[in-house]
Order: sequence, then C-alpha cells, then structure tokens
Amino acid sequence: SRMTVKAVKMSCTGPNVYTKVPDGGWGWTVAFAFFFVEALTYGIIKSFGVFFNDLMESFDETNSRISWIISICVFVQAFTAPLSTVLSNRFGHRCVVMAGGVLISTGMVAASFARTVVDMYVAIGVVSGLGYCLSFLPTVTILSQYFDKRRSLVTAVASTGECFAVFSFAPAITALKEQIGWRYSLLSAGALQLGIVICGSLLRPIVIKEPEEVKVQPVEEPAETKYMLENEQTRTSIESIDSGVEITTSPSNVPGNAKAEPKSEEPKKNVQIPVENNSTPTEPKTKLLDFSVMKDYSFICYAFFGLFATLGFFAPSLYIIPLSLSLGISKDHSAYILSAMAIAEVFGRISAGWVLNKKPIRKIYIELICVVLLSVALFAFPFASEFWGLMTCSIFFGFMLGTVAGTHIPLLAEDDVVGIAKMSSAAGVYVFIQSLAGLAGPPLAGVLVDTTQNYSSAFYSCAAGMVLGALFLSLVRPCKVGLCQSQKQCVEENVAEVPQDPPEDFIEMDIGKAENSGKGSDSV
Repeated sequence: SRMTVKAVKMSCTGPNVYTKVPDGGWGWTVAFAFFFVEALTYGIIKSFGVFFNDLMESFDETNSRISWIISICVFVQAFTAPLSTVLSNRFGHRCVVMAGGVLISTGMVAASFARTVVDMYVAIGVVSGLGYCLSFLPTVTILSQYFDKRRSLVTAVASTGECFAVFSFAPAITALKEQIGWRYSLLSAGALQLGIVICGSLLRPIVIKEPEEVKVQPVEEPAETKYMLENEQTRTSIESIDSGVEITTSPSNVPGNAKAEPKSEEPKKNVQIPVENNSTPTEPKTKLLDFSVMKDYSFICYAFFGLFATLGFFAPSLYIIPLSLSLGISKDHSAYILSAMAIAEVFGRISAGWVLNKKPIRKIYIELICVVLLSVALFAFPFASEFWGLMTCSIFFGFMLGTVAGTHIPLLAEDDVVGIAKMSSAAGVYVFIQSLAGLAGPPLAGVLVDTTQNYSSAFYSCAAGMVLGALFLSLVRPCKVGLCQSQKQCVEENVAEVPQDPPEDFIEMDIGKAENSGKGSDSV
C-alpha cells in the first residue's frame, strides 16, 4: 500500500509529513500555485516587449538602453539566486515567496511613475528583479520535493502558466495601452502581481519521515541448548583446521563453572549486544548553501549549458514585436505572433513533460535534442520576411523553447546532474551562473540591432549562445559516467589495500586452550 498519508500535523499552516515522496497530495495545490507564480513572473517579463516602442518614444532612448531594463532584471533575478536559497532554508519557502511578491508589485508600480530610463533600471531591474528571484526559485524547488515519478510532467504542465500569461497579457496590455496609456497599464500589471503573495501562502513545507521499523527480539533459548550448539560449532571449527584436538565448551568443561545448570534463583544476565542507542542522535546541521556541487564536473558542464542557453531565452520574446513592425506588420498582428509563440510553448512544455515522464529514458539526451532544434529555430528568424513566415518561425521557436525552458531547472534533480538531495543548493548556484548571460543577452542583441539597423541580427547572438549551450550539455552525461567510474575504482582499490580482520569469535579462546593442552601433554 502507498504510505503517503500525513502522519503528524494536520493544521493548515504546519508542514506536511509523509513517509515517502507523495507524488500528489498537497503537491497538487503547490503545482496550482506554481502555475500562477509562473504567469505573474516570467509571463510579465516576456510580455514586456509590448512596452518597448512606448519607452523608446517617452524617454527618447535607443534599443540597447531600453533593453537594459529587462537585462538588469534578469541579471538580478539570477545573481541573487543563492540568497533565495539561503533565505528559503532559513525562513521557509512560504515567507520568501510572499516577500518576493511584495517586491515585484512595488517595483512595477514605482516604474509607472518613472521619469528617466535610470528610474526604470532601479524599479524594474533591481527591486522587481529581486522579487522575481525570491518568488520563482523557491516555488519550483518545493514543487520538485512533492513529486518523484511525475516530477517532469507536473512541472512542465504547471510551468505553462507563463505561456498562457503571454498569450493573454500581450493582446490585453496592447488594448489597454490604447485606452489608458502605458503608465497606467504598467501600474495595473504591478497591482495584479500582488497575487503572488496569495500563491506563496499555499506553499506548505514538506517533511519526509521514514517509517520506524519494529524489531522483534529473538526468544531466549535455554542455557543448556545454547551450550550444546556452541559445542557443536566449536567441534566443527576445530576439525576444519585439522588441529587434531577435540574441544567442548559445555558448562562442565568451562573453568570456574562446576555445575552444568545455572541456579534458577539467580537472575539471568543479559549478554546481548544492544543494537539501538536509546539516546537521541544529534541531527546534522542543514547547510544554508552547499557549494560542494561545484566539485561535480557534470554540474559544471550543465551550468555552462544554462549560461549560454540563457542568451536565447529572453531576447526573442523582446524583439519579436519590433521585428514584425520593421517588416511592415501591424501592431495587432504583431501581438498575435507573440501570442502564437506562447501557445506553441504550452504544447512544447506539455510534450516535453510527457516524454520525460516515460520510463526508462535518459532525460539528458532528450534535452540535448530539444536544444539543438531550438538553435535551428533561432537561425530561421532572419530568413522570415512576411507575416506567415514570421508566424511559422515563432510557432516552431515557441514549441522548442517550451521543451527546454520547462525542464532545464527540474533536470537538476536527476541523477545525471546532481540528484534530488542537492537540488535546492544546485538550483541556487545554477541560476546564479545564468545571471551573467541574463545581463549580457538583451543588450548584446540591442547593440547588434543598433549597429546593423536590422532586428533580424538580434537572433544571431541568441542562436550562437544556444549552440554553445548544446555543446556543454552533450558533455554532462560523459562527465557523470567518468566521475562515477573513477570513484568506484578508488573505492575498490582502498578495499583491496585494507586487510580484512579475522572474525572475533569464541573459537579463538578454544584454540588457545587446545594449544596449551597440547604443550602440557608434550612436557609430560
């Protein structure tokens, strides 16, 4: 039977205690919360492209300087990932996510009153960026702890929240701007993001407590029976070494015991070695942030994959609308292209989760295939010259982006990378390394656009980064296999060098007696 029934606390605020990973239970509520956290974090970030031209006109700035808003936001979000891990381990995921929701909303509301682009850097880039980190990373971490066999599928489906958000937010914000302007539209988005506080309140901590095994004590055998068994074992052991001496250990032959049977009025002595210690063992102190994952070569390769792949995650969604406008496509049709990309991403995430949920399958190889196809999609954008060509590239890109974006962080929990035990610390370090690419990606694309006066060139930097990411991803599995084999070889060598101690048994005493008696007979 499935031992997943909560065992200790049943309150709404206390932790959920299970005897094994539930693969459901309160995890479905956590998945529901993660869906809306995704929608109100990455959904807003990816929809920010609808404000791009308005900000350029209002602040009279270039593409590269406006793109720094999202670039700083993504950088702060990724750079503060270790801080998010430390705070989650110290104060719990719930409080950290709720605080992050307040920061996000505060930054967006403050940005609606910005007078310069520098104000936007601080409000959205720093304040909201920190809030995005405190909201997203703890949510996806605790969701991975509630699921095991269904982890890939549930995470992929729940992460489609950002896709539905882009699908709905892009046309809605575009229509809202026509009525109330971009400032009040940004203010409305900030007020909507307060919903993250409600989602954070649903993240109840989980405790996996192994069931206690009841050990049955063996029935005490009579003393005479035990002596007879020992006598038989001793005789067999002595004969096996060809000693030529037959020794018995019956009570009559043991010195100091003249009588065979113990007195019934004397209490029996407990000669059993205690198996369990009644004193409560001191639990090891939980590390707030474990940097030992940096010693794992497979994790290092996976981190470099995330570093370069991040170049292609955000820039396309930011530049797809400016690219379509530069090709003579209307604003309404440009918003439809972004929405189609979001819908395709939904199917990509669900498809990837369904495939990765199959057993047995090497998930890291499936991820590699998806990254290669995503690189092809990025290279295809510069060849689109009209609406349907751009729509086709966007749908293909959205589908492949969904297969990668929805699985690259949960894959840290797989044994090919670091495993579920180090998932929390590994996620913090992984996203921290991604911060460098998050800072450089959009501005690099903006510099290419300002230099070439062609929005298609922004996708070349994204494609180049994705190709490098695929190269490092292909090295993850070989590094893990090589590391495991080297560790196994070292353990075998150490075992071979250490001599095995002879078993400690009462037979040694009998052998010693046999030798002494043999010497006595020779002297006589």
